[in-house]
Amino acid sequence: MMISLMGQLRLIIFSLLSGIITGVFFDIYRLIRGFKNPNKILTIIQDLLFWTLTSIVIFIFLMYTNEGYINFYVYVCLILGVYLYLRLISESFINVQYRSLKFNGRVVRVVWNVILYPPSLLIYKIKRKKKDKL
Repeated sequence: MMISLMGQLRLIIFSLLSGIITGVFFDIYRLIRGFKNPNKILTIIQDLLFWTLTSIVIFIFLMYTNEGYINFYVYVCLILGVYLYLRLISESFINVQYRSLKFNGRVVRVVWNVILYPPSLLIYKIKRKKKDKL
């Protein structure tokens, strides 16, 4: 099957882009899993689930963008996209995501405490009145 030059260029661009998407998924997975080594069985299961989900997403992406045409240089471009992402963008992406998660955790904690403070204060006062009566 012959593909036009524009079709091949599009195929390469979308293959590189899908490699970058895989790199982003990998960084998100690393943040979710954490950097410590948990149980080996659990790690194997998580890795299998991650690569299964990533394969499905990349397959759907390639089906949508280039009708699922896959050959050797599509794999090469996928690997090159992942490599470029991990070398050029990954560290800053992880730092931004880590700071974002830390900030969101603080916001949730403050909001949670603000919501729970009035009921806990009320419960404290009720208990204190009961204790004073005894």
